[in-house]
Amino acid sequence: MTTPAALGGAKLRLKQQDLERHLWGAADILRGHVDAGDYKQYVFGLLFYKRLCDVWDEEFEALLAETGDQEEAADPDEHRFHIPLEHRWDQVRKHSTQIGQRLNNAFAAIEDANLRLRGVFGAVDFANQEKFPDARLELLLAHFEKYRLRNCDVPADVLGDAYLYLIKMFAEGAGKKGGEFYTPRQIVRLIVECLDPKPGMSIYDPTCGSGGMLLEAVQHLKDRKQDARSLSLYGQEKNLGTWAIAEINLFLHDIDDAFIAKGDTLLSPKRYDPKTLEFVPGVGTYDRVLANPPFSEKVWGHEIWSNGDPFGRDAYGCPPKGYGDFAFIQHMISALKADGMLGVVVPHGVLSRGSEARIREAMLKEDVIEAVIGLAPNLFYGASIPAAILIVRKVKPESRRGKVLFVNGDATFQPGKAQNVLTDVNVKTLAEAFHTFTDADKLARVVPIAELAANDFNLTISRYVQTGADTKVADVTTEVAKLQEAVAKRNEAESVMFEHLKRLGYDI
Repeated sequence: MTTPAALGGAKLRLKQQDLERHLWGAADILRGHVDAGDYKQYVFGLLFYKRLCDVWDEEFEALLAETGDQEEAADPDEHRFHIPLEHRWDQVRKHSTQIGQRLNNAFAAIEDANLRLRGVFGAVDFANQEKFPDARLELLLAHFEKYRLRNCDVPADVLGDAYLYLIKMFAEGAGKKGGEFYTPRQIVRLIVECLDPKPGMSIYDPTCGSGGMLLEAVQHLKDRKQDARSLSLYGQEKNLGTWAIAEINLFLHDIDDAFIAKGDTLLSPKRYDPKTLEFVPGVGTYDRVLANPPFSEKVWGHEIWSNGDPFGRDAYGCPPKGYGDFAFIQHMISALKADGMLGVVVPHGVLSRGSEARIREAMLKEDVIEAVIGLAPNLFYGASIPAAILIVRKVKPESRRGKVLFVNGDATFQPGKAQNVLTDVNVKTLAEAFHTFTDADKLARVVPIAELAANDFNLTISRYVQTGADTKVADVTTEVAKLQEAVAKRNEAESVMFEHLKRLGYDI
C-alpha cells in the first residue's frame, strides 16, 4: 500500500484574505487563454479536486495513527469521499505530459467512486491541448500546490467563504451573465431575515444558481447558535455548469445532504424522493421557499401552461407569453406547505403590468401576498433597474390578513462606483420594517386590500410609499413598466392575429 506523498503544499493555517488572493491567482493563470465565461469552471473544479485529495490524506494519516493498519486506513468506508489511489493529486503530479487527460480521468474516476459527486466535474474538460498545453497546466497545478487544503489548514467555513468570494468575483467580471448564477449576498440575507427559517425546517430554491440562498439559510441558524444541520436543503438548477458550482459550494461548506436536481423548474419540476433516493417528476412541499428567478423570461413554457399546467401550478392564471415571472411565483406557491412562506426577487413590471393584472387580483383576493419590499436601483450585476421582493404566505397571521405591507427601499442603499450595495444597516432597516408590519414615515405603509382593488390591483410601491428619493428613478421605473406592458399587449395581439390567419388558410 502506498502512503500519501509529501506533495500537497505548505503546512500552515491560511488567513481568509490570503486564501482568497491565492485562489484568485489561479484564475489569473487562465485569464486570456480560456473564455471569460468558462474559466471559473476550471478553477472551481481544480480547487475541489485539491481539497478532496488533501482531506483524504488527512483522514488516512489520522486513521493510520489510530489503527496502525494501512489497508484499514485506506478503506473507502472510512472516508467522507473515496479517492482512487491512481487518481490522487500526488499521482497526477508525477507526470509532465498529457496532464489534462490525466485530470479528466481523475475527475471521472472520483465521480464513479462517489455517488454523491456524480456530475460535479461534468463541465470541466482539460484535455484540449490548445487551451491547456502541459506547460500551462503545470503552472496551474504548481500554483494550487503552494498550500495544503486539509481541514486542519483551512476549516470548511473559511474555504467555503473563499469559494463564495470567487463566485462573487467571477460574477462581477461576467456582468449581466453574472446575475444568472449569483445574487448579491446582502439581498439574499434580506430575504432570509424576512423568512426567518427555524431548526428542522425544509428550505427550497427552485432556481438555485450557485446555492447562495440555501447557504444563507444555514448561516442564519449558525448566527443564532441554532442547529443548522437540522435543516433539509433542496433546489433545482437547469444550467449544468451552474448546478456543479452549487454542488461544490455546498460540499466545501461541509454540507453533504443537500439535494439539488438538474433541469428546468417550469417545464420539468423535480422533487427528491427519500424512499428511492432519487429525484422524481413533481413539486414537493417545503417550509420556506426562496429564489431569484430570471427576470421576465421570454421562453418559459407558455404554450404548455396555456392548455393548463400539467403540475397544477396555474391556480391564479396563465402568465403572458413573453413574461415568465408569475410562472416562477406560482411554482413557488405550489411548493409551499400549508403554513409555509416564500420570498422571491421580481422586476417592478410584475407589480404593475396590465397583462398580469388578473393574476395579481386573484392572489390578492386569496390574500396570499404579505409584503412588497422595494429595492434600490443598480444592486444586481448587469441590471441597473430596481427590483422588489415579494413575501407570500398561504395563511397569514390573523393580524396581517386583508392587508399588504409596502416597504420602499429605493433610498436605502450605499452608492458604489459600478454598483450600489446594501449595508448590514440597510438590511436590518428593511427586515425590521417587514417584521414590525406597521406604517413608518417615508419607508413603509400597511395598505388594505380594498385600496389595492380600487387601484386595479396595481402594486407599484411609490403609489403607496413616497421616500423623497430622486424622482427620476421612479419615472424611469414607471416608463419601463409601461413599455413592458405595451410589448406584452403587442405580443398578445400578434398571437391572436396569427391564429386567425392560420384558420383562414395562410401558412404563417
